[in-house]
Amino acid sequence: MPALLTYLAAKLRERWQEIRDAKDAGYSTETALVTALLVTLALVVVGIIAAKVAGKADSIDLG
Repeated sequence: MPALLTYLAAKLRERWQEIRDAKDAGYSTETALVTALLVTLALVVVGIIAAKVAGKADSIDLG
């Protein structure tokens, strides 16, 4: 059992070092964050436009 734990710890250290050495390690996180912010902004803009259109439509006198 200790041999297995030693092996797993060594593999974990090796993988962790590979991740730290990667040049673009934070790029995917940054891209996801920017995409989420842009989607949020787009939803806010669509909500504002929809509210203005609904307000204009409600103000039309059909009678």
